[in-house]
Amino acid sequence: MSAIGVSANRLEILQIANAVAAEKGIDKTIVIEAMEEAIQKAARSRYGQEHDIRAHIDARTGEQTLWRVQTVVPEEELEDEVQQLTLDQAREIDPDIEIGGEIREELPPFDFGRVAAQTAKQVIMQKVRDAERDRQYDEYKDRVGEVINGIVKRVEYGHIIVDLGRAEGIVRRGDAIPRENFQNGDRIRAYLYKVSREQKGPQIFLSRAHPDFMVALFAQEVPEVYEGVIEIKSCARDPGSRAKIGVWSNDSSIDPVGACVGMRGARVQAVVGELGGEKIDIIPWSEDPATFIVNALQPAEVSKVVLDEDEQRVEVVVADSQFPLAIGRRGQNVRLASQLSGWQIDLMTETQDSERFQREFQERSALFMKALDADETLAQLLASEGFETVEEIAYVEQEDLSDIEGFDEEIAEELQTRAREYLERLSEELNEKRRELGVEDDVLELEGMTLQMAVTFGENDVKTMEDVAGLVPDDITGWREPGKDGKPVFQAGILAKGEMSADEAQLFIMRARNKVGWIDDEALAAIEQEAEPDVEEIEGEDGDEASELTEEERALMALDDLSGDVSLEEIAELDESDFSDDVDEEGADDDAEPR
Repeated sequence: MSAIGVSANRLEILQIANAVAAEKGIDKTIVIEAMEEAIQKAARSRYGQEHDIRAHIDARTGEQTLWRVQTVVPEEELEDEVQQLTLDQAREIDPDIEIGGEIREELPPFDFGRVAAQTAKQVIMQKVRDAERDRQYDEYKDRVGEVINGIVKRVEYGHIIVDLGRAEGIVRRGDAIPRENFQNGDRIRAYLYKVSREQKGPQIFLSRAHPDFMVALFAQEVPEVYEGVIEIKSCARDPGSRAKIGVWSNDSSIDPVGACVGMRGARVQAVVGELGGEKIDIIPWSEDPATFIVNALQPAEVSKVVLDEDEQRVEVVVADSQFPLAIGRRGQNVRLASQLSGWQIDLMTETQDSERFQREFQERSALFMKALDADETLAQLLASEGFETVEEIAYVEQEDLSDIEGFDEEIAEELQTRAREYLERLSEELNEKRRELGVEDDVLELEGMTLQMAVTFGENDVKTMEDVAGLVPDDITGWREPGKDGKPVFQAGILAKGEMSADEAQLFIMRARNKVGWIDDEALAAIEQEAEPDVEEIEGEDGDEASELTEEERALMALDDLSGDVSLEEIAELDESDFSDDVDEEGADDDAEPR
């Protein structure tokens, strides 16, 4: 081969490597390594697969070098006479070589045959393809959480394939906004929420229905959100129809709702336009769950809120006329409010709440009539004064009974005597039943255990201290698991719902395990200390002593001290017309200004 021919060949190799690297967006070194691997594979086909043949291409000059390599090993470790040499054999070639060294024999250049050339091409293409996939994965895996711009390449069975430039993404049917219609060549914006490494290449998953897509759009349209002055604490969407976002300002001088709405609704309208007219409720976020839930249920007016923090459930009472507003079209309003707040919301009308109160009132009256041997009038009077159990009557201060209108000290004393006698009889009956069930006496000595609980445990075949120690909190309090429709369904535990919290059940079981020697006193003491509740205190405006904020006080604050510059009544008036649009069979008014 002439010097000119060799020089041209070298130049061509470098040009190919540069062109492929630039086209695929990968490192030139990877292309050259792929070429070296292809040359090695072709050389083994010519000289024999048993040889250790290595190739090298100089990245600066393009010069190619080919060697057959043999490794020097001790004589007793010689296993492959083709790829290995003993020390004596190697020193005949290189007197200075040592164990572990390599003898390299340079091989002459050769012409690739048709089969060898095709094989080399496949090796290079596969290596470049793998490098391109790695580059795509590395490029996009760090962009999760960003809004990506692309062009619709094709639509297949509702799935949108998006050309992102150096890669392709997919908006699956479930990640698209319903009723949106994209055509080939349309520009599209979507939220990158997942990148997975697959055998056929990285899969880039995009979404226009993801709640964080709306959050990212607000960050682009509202400078205060982008800068972190305003935080979007939570977002719930019914894609293409309605959405709610909870906003909070770290600067008391900035109204988070007004900042997100913008002048004449310009900012929120830009987001609505990108989402195809999806209506957005912007809700002032609050650290107090009751307040936030009341805000989230706008435009409905809430009468009462009762929280169950252990179950993360809230019971909300609204006026009968407000019930359709609170529910929303096909349950949309309450569903979005539940997703936004993270609480399971149980809606109830004032009529239903009154009926439940009357039912509970009658049950308490019947209990007092039986336990105190009293007439209906007296039992109802006690129930109306707020007494709920016989224990309260038996051990309340006598003045609390005698101060009731129509009562005196003699009546109060007689009622307490009858109540205590009833409790003693009930205790004896429960204790006898406990013995019949076989519940051991030491179980009854556990802190927090009552006779009624002992009977209930015995009925559930928990009779010894070891039985109690072997339980888990869910066994006692109950648990939730997905039902047939996918919604969580409560499974009852040993005790009635609400009788013992999960933390109390955990501590109860740990004390049993301490009794049977499964954990030592030091470990139990640490668990008890950790379980001690933190008392949240608030200080009055006049500097009086701080007092504990109760659940009822938080509920009242939620109704009386709503955050934001706009009152709940004003917001409800603004939203009622919008709600009427929602329930209109012909659809919502597209020109309605978002809130």
